[in-house]
Amino acid sequence: MKHIILLADGMADHPIERLGGLTPMQYAEKPYMDLLAREGRCGRLVTVPEGYMPGSEVANTAILGYDLDTVYEGRGPLEAASIGYEMRADDLALRCNIITLADERIVTHNGGNLQTADGRMLIEYLNAQLGSDRVRFIGGIQYRHLLVIRGGSKHIECAPPHDHPNEEWRPLMVRPAADAPAEPGRMTAAETADLINDLILRSQTLLEQHPFNMERKAKGQRMANSIWPWSGGYRPKMQTLSTLYPNINSGSVISAVDLIRGIGHYAGLDIIEVEGATGLADTNYEGKAQAAIDALRRQDFVFLHVEASDEAGHDGDLDLKLRTVQYFDQRIVRPIYEEVRQWKEPVCMALLPDHPTPVEIRTHVNEPVPFAIWHPGIVADEVTKYDEVSAITGSYGMLRLHEFMNTLMNIN
Repeated sequence: MKHIILLADGMADHPIERLGGLTPMQYAEKPYMDLLAREGRCGRLVTVPEGYMPGSEVANTAILGYDLDTVYEGRGPLEAASIGYEMRADDLALRCNIITLADERIVTHNGGNLQTADGRMLIEYLNAQLGSDRVRFIGGIQYRHLLVIRGGSKHIECAPPHDHPNEEWRPLMVRPAADAPAEPGRMTAAETADLINDLILRSQTLLEQHPFNMERKAKGQRMANSIWPWSGGYRPKMQTLSTLYPNINSGSVISAVDLIRGIGHYAGLDIIEVEGATGLADTNYEGKAQAAIDALRRQDFVFLHVEASDEAGHDGDLDLKLRTVQYFDQRIVRPIYEEVRQWKEPVCMALLPDHPTPVEIRTHVNEPVPFAIWHPGIVADEVTKYDEVSAITGSYGMLRLHEFMNTLMNIN
């Protein structure tokens, strides 16, 4: 039995009055997701352990069966692995967004939907101006980049910018953790926080004056006018999935998002890059679906991740979120289902989000997500639609964390 996980980041949501009290998943036309629920079995999954923030790095790592208390080091190290930066033992790596500030508030976490070429141009400019033997900026995708501080302390408190839309940014600047330990060979937490805050302030002066932003300002567009580092950590220690699950001899991860690729790197999965994969609603859905089909022909396991619904949720764009649900159904689930159901070797398909990103809140919430599992010969339960409410009566009930992957890998 081969296995594929189809993950729509942030697709789960809350009931919305404009939709007659339905969630976007209940409201949208998604016949193939409903088909998997009707022909398969459903349940709900707790993806975020107690004491952790409901970030994608936490939820996706848990979904793949890892114990967060053992392996979690934040987004920064995962994204470092994805972009090919091999961390040193004394490195602190942080996710470094380029964001938009206006009127002393965080307007958007994505710098006005930066394109990758523009984002890399800006981060390379900052590295030339602010980089040193201790500080290095490394380009990633779109607005998502990396800040590496040699000898930095991870015991700091950072505010994820997507969790604080329209909030004043100054009270959200980096602080040392109250119980930060002293670590030989590293800066103190207070020194690290002071360094990062200084970089934030200096980046604002530099970015405001950059021709790219001057042109945007003249056109009345959102400027990409500040860095915002967060979710830092040291090099993680993760076992490969083939070590944890003997029936995974080979596998791949398909995503436009660096942190998901980074999880895949440490999990021992091949990273498949798809031309035109953007991490937004305009991503190359068909290319991702075909890449997953091709990978399944030669490998045991595929993890296919699509970011679009999460970005629509963060932007508070209900119409776009509805479209992303429909796109995922028709352009991801449909072609993969229609292909693998004809194969002689059976394929087990699992469908789920990693966490809800409600459009009316515009941030992640720590709530169970619905999942569906389908494979040839499975005995269906009574669920006929795939959504947050229908899954409550699913025969899998409520699973927690690694129980999902254990359940999936026991289907042979």
